[in-house]
Amino acid sequence: MTESERTARAALSRLFEPQDAAGLALVRIAGAEDALRIATGQVAFGAELEQELFGLLDENGSGGGWTGLGTARKRWAPRIPDLAPGRDLATMQRLGGRMIIPSDELWPRQLADLGLQEPICLWWRGIEQELPPADTSIALVGSRDSTSYGSSVTGDLAYSLAQRGFTIISGGAYGIDAHAHRAALAAGSSGSMPTIAVMAGGADRFYPSGNEDLLRAVANQGAVLAEVPPGSAPTRYRFLQRNRLIAALASVTVVVEARWRSGALNTAHHAETLGRAVGAVPGSVHSANSAGCHRLLREGGAVCVTDAGEIAELAAPSGESLPDARTGPAAIHDGLTLEDLILLDALPLRTTSSVEKLTSVAGLSAESVRAGLGRLGLLGLAESHAGGWKRAGKAG
Repeated sequence: MTESERTARAALSRLFEPQDAAGLALVRIAGAEDALRIATGQVAFGAELEQELFGLLDENGSGGGWTGLGTARKRWAPRIPDLAPGRDLATMQRLGGRMIIPSDELWPRQLADLGLQEPICLWWRGIEQELPPADTSIALVGSRDSTSYGSSVTGDLAYSLAQRGFTIISGGAYGIDAHAHRAALAAGSSGSMPTIAVMAGGADRFYPSGNEDLLRAVANQGAVLAEVPPGSAPTRYRFLQRNRLIAALASVTVVVEARWRSGALNTAHHAETLGRAVGAVPGSVHSANSAGCHRLLREGGAVCVTDAGEIAELAAPSGESLPDARTGPAAIHDGLTLEDLILLDALPLRTTSSVEKLTSVAGLSAESVRAGLGRLGLLGLAESHAGGWKRAGKAG
């Protein structure tokens, strides 16, 4: 590994959105340095590379939406002026952090299970120490608006698991996530790291702000990770994509509380797809906050768990006898296409934004932005005012 590869991956993490199949395939085939040159238009490409890219994407189930590398480069072009990998690396160093890449010794090997969707790099805020393997890591996830029951159960599970030497992985959000991190920190760990928070935005800013003190403690005793560079906003799309990292880092994903439609269920589905064990905590049949857990149990996607011992058993070798995980693509969000979801996240709530500005924020070509705005407008999710666009009230 050379420093030029590290710099290239830092730049690519800003150029590409998480899980950008075309970008990740380009890196896999050409290597990070040449991928950056090709993606930014410094180097031309030919039909042979196009064929290789399509072949790799098709092999990984992403070939259906392939419209060519030229189209992808138009999508990436608006972000090229913002590339400043040296600045981003210096920012993390100033915060006492670092950026790691797959060739580093500190890279968590379990992320390779993501295949083509393995992140380009990880921005890491915290003490430099080995990240725990999957078999000593448990993900605890759930509702942001947790009930007293969910909060109590999460605290009990996280505390007991951390005392057993497991690292607790979650997303740093309000509710279940926060209770999981807090209890793990209180318990400490006989292992190297009590808890890890995986961020949807840049690791330079602790989000949400109400959890800043908690996340600072996580960074001081464990790790705060992100696949997007410093300064990146935590958009709805990025929340969904970071869920695959939470699932991949752990041997077991446990949903403590979740509504019928919840980001926690998205994490559970990622875990299923990876062949990881999934546990769900039962709750009251009268509680909307447990409807998602009961859904997982009824559909057979999860095992009922009620204490730390049952979760530890799923993480043990005996857990390998669980039924094979079901595979299949999950809906991104309410039937929206990937590009439309990214564009919706880029639309401001109060002020309006021009098409030119949206191309840079969303990382899409002007043609894609105009077409996407038309679709979002028809769905009542975007509205135009005096030549600019904003999110409609219906979009939330």
